[in-house]
Amino acid sequence: MPRIHRFMLRLEAVLAGTFLVLMVVLIFTGGVARMMHHPLNWTIDLATCFFAWGCFLCADIAWRNDALIAIDVIPRRLPDGPRRAVGYFNLAVIAVFLVYVIYAGAWLSWVSRARSFQGIPGVSYSWVTMSIVVGGLLLLLTTLLKLARALRADGYLAPRRTE
Repeated sequence: MPRIHRFMLRLEAVLAGTFLVLMVVLIFTGGVARMMHHPLNWTIDLATCFFAWGCFLCADIAWRNDALIAIDVIPRRLPDGPRRAVGYFNLAVIAVFLVYVIYAGAWLSWVSRARSFQGIPGVSYSWVTMSIVVGGLLLLLTTLLKLARALRADGYLAPRRTE
């Protein structure tokens, strides 16, 4: 695995963890401030932004580690060939869906670029909606790598040379 890819995987994990921790800290801070009769309404808004980014990054991490929910009652009972075909079909459907998610997220980011995020001046709503695009790209990359790995393991692609 190239060094840049390993670095990106580590960066993704650090960012996902940081966003989720910041989300919890902001919600807790907002609750304590409200209890002390000094509400900080922006904490929930910022936590929502971190939640969106954290969800997509964590989804990619879970997908890469095969930690997402899977129902394999029927494929598990199929012979080897049809089971692989179902696996390829699933990865193809996921890839097509993610291409649509990236397109729709990019369109949403573009049309919401002038909208301010939760009324905060100078902060565009596109910062939140770009999480869809970035998350979709990361998930698509992971899906394509899974597909290439499966094709290579089945002998449909030449083995990759390691340098």
